[in-house]
Amino acid sequence: MFALGFFLLAGLLCQSLGQYDYYDEYYVPSAPLEGVSSPICAQECECPLQFPTAMYCNERKLKFIPIVPSGIKYLYLQNNLIEEIKAGVFDNATELRWLVLDNNNITSDKIQAGTIDKLSKLEKLLFSYNKLTKPPGPLSKSLDELKLISNQLSSFPANTLSGMENLTTIHLSENKLTTESITGAFKGLKSLVLLDVSENKLKKLPSGVPPSLLMLYADNNDIDSIPNGYLAKLPVLQYLRVSHNKLVDSGIPAGVFNVSSLLELDLSFNKLKSIPEINESLEHLYLQVNEINKFDLPNICKFSSPVNYSRLRTLRLDGNNITHSSMPDDTANCLRQASEIIFD
Repeated sequence: MFALGFFLLAGLLCQSLGQYDYYDEYYVPSAPLEGVSSPICAQECECPLQFPTAMYCNERKLKFIPIVPSGIKYLYLQNNLIEEIKAGVFDNATELRWLVLDNNNITSDKIQAGTIDKLSKLEKLLFSYNKLTKPPGPLSKSLDELKLISNQLSSFPANTLSGMENLTTIHLSENKLTTESITGAFKGLKSLVLLDVSENKLKKLPSGVPPSLLMLYADNNDIDSIPNGYLAKLPVLQYLRVSHNKLVDSGIPAGVFNVSSLLELDLSFNKLKSIPEINESLEHLYLQVNEINKFDLPNICKFSSPVNYSRLRTLRLDGNNITHSSMPDDTANCLRQASEIIFD
């Protein structure tokens, strides 16, 4: 399964690139067109001989999950018409590692006990584009990736992810989560590197996120301020995206973004009137479509010298109230590494 693992890793790395340069879906291969399936396979599905631990049941208009035979580690059920998970379907699937249920019609009340909660070796649960109102569970302590994109989640109990020390990535975008509903949900996740809570109903950035976090995406919410010292508690955070929110200058404490670990900061489509103070190590700053009316060079470079200058490579200021002529005389010295400065 090396090839499958490679594509998953590549997908995660792509998400850490530029502002619009990542693709958010897994590469999930189709079953090889060889026409020969393992004799242990469920008759509704395919189990290619060259991948004897994978069972492909995707895109077959299934309304139910077939009984999964023993020995299957990778189960693909995406793009079907499944509405429920009945007891017994996973009784023999004691080795299951990946479960892909994207694009079905499953509701929370139709997940019976003794199904997902029995999968003690599960590592990846892809359950996006369904009709869940709460996360399934209890979940395996072996889980390293959880994707619940575009469901109807309105609650996320604080103990849902308790003890999951292997969990590295959580995708919760396009749901109905509020700040209160995720309070305490991410505490103790010692390995978490990516948290995506974009397109929800948050008024604040999530609290209690672990210091291991590298990427935090909270675009398209109702966030109007950043807590003082928030980023100081995240010493290795590199990518922070808070675009399409309601941020104003009074909600940005002095120096809150001035942390040396940050490489990309996206504050576009907010209501800022000035450029916030950043660290000289920041490489990409997105401020387009705000209400900025002056070029605050000291917030980018405290002072410029042969060894003191900004590492910014990208600075977007289009859709604001400033132009190239707004830049102070010393801008070129400060932004000597910038390859893209956009005003309009």
